[in-house]
Amino acid sequence: MGMKQQEEYDGDGAAAVSSTQKMVFAYYVTGHGFGHATRVAEVVRHLILAGHDVHVVTAAPEFVFTNEVHSPRLFFRKVVLECGAVQSDALTVDPLATLERYTEETVKPRASILAKETEWLKFINADLVVSDVVSTVCRVAADVGIPSVCVANFSWDIIYLDYVMAAGPDSRSIVLQIAEDYSNCNFLIRLPGYCPMPAFRNVIDVPLVVRRLYKSTEEVREELGIADNVKLVILNFGGQPSELKLKEEFLPSGWLCLVCGASDTQDLPANFKKLPKNVYTPDIIAASDCVIGKLGYGSVSEALAYKCPFVFVHREYFNEEPFLRKMLEHYQGGIEMSRNALLSGHWKPYLERAMSLKPCYEESINGGEVAAQILQEIALGKYHASVNHSEAKRLCDAAVPDDQRRRAIGQDDILIPEWYANAGKQLGC
Repeated sequence: MGMKQQEEYDGDGAAAVSSTQKMVFAYYVTGHGFGHATRVAEVVRHLILAGHDVHVVTAAPEFVFTNEVHSPRLFFRKVVLECGAVQSDALTVDPLATLERYTEETVKPRASILAKETEWLKFINADLVVSDVVSTVCRVAADVGIPSVCVANFSWDIIYLDYVMAAGPDSRSIVLQIAEDYSNCNFLIRLPGYCPMPAFRNVIDVPLVVRRLYKSTEEVREELGIADNVKLVILNFGGQPSELKLKEEFLPSGWLCLVCGASDTQDLPANFKKLPKNVYTPDIIAASDCVIGKLGYGSVSEALAYKCPFVFVHREYFNEEPFLRKMLEHYQGGIEMSRNALLSGHWKPYLERAMSLKPCYEESINGGEVAAQILQEIALGKYHASVNHSEAKRLCDAAVPDDQRRRAIGQDDILIPEWYANAGKQLGC
């Protein structure tokens, strides 16, 4: 550990840290939607370029990663350690079903999960556990005695707060356990558009993690058989099928809509076109005039990076959204469409307004490269976390001050439950 590193450059001019010691990274990825997997793929690409082995543990489809990385040093292990959020459709989260499923898949088999993951990490001789954003593995890494890092813009304890409010206080232990597990993490690599994540004490900020482009706008249009004078909008709900009853009159004259996640049996009007399940969306977004979808990190980051106006539809019970919306609107990149307008096909005024936007994100978009470099340095012992505290103290650190999130969001009607805000007091911290 602590061996000298040297910076090299790959064929694209991107910096890739190379060390004389090949390391093994265990990268756990939430299987909910595609946003977690797509940004992990970009970080993994740089770790592979630097010569390391990466074991990806997820329920997400492998093609999300293999679109970016083809390497014998990339390994997959299909395991469900958490459910994320249970959705009945692309815009509707079911809080009660989420907590019930989380209880069945994560809470009840917790002892078995801890034992199995401990054994597996020892078997592959992992140097570092990376998580986006599976909480349990932070505890496993601490038990094994290796460092862990989360790479994220939100954590599930904050997302589940609203679910517990809907379900009642009997579910409070779920959020407290998630926060306690996260507090074992050595570092949080925090992505732009982040929400408050008080369970983490050691925070490192990085630029947007965005997948690179492979094809030009001209190449994309030519491959899809789309004329230069046709306006393109991409309908993308982050791996969740929209199941909208799409009609020709939804679009203004001269527009074509590219549909992600359409079912094989779904019939589309002539001015709508299905995209393959494994389509590489950054190229499509960069070649489009507009995006319609929900606010998730993957879609927002790629729309900002490639300056594509975003027409978004609000999703209840997802506390990540206000912070992504704030970032999107700050860079003049998005407008909100009502759910009723989406479903009824009243798209024209929103598309016309989106065409007047001038997205202006000029910040760095090399977060994948930067995060990979930091992960290597942590694995080599070049970063040092603060001294560990007792479990009660860590939970006290994780308790959210009553008005912290409201101030960050700028909305007084979103409250942290009193039991969570006062968790430290309950423990006598």
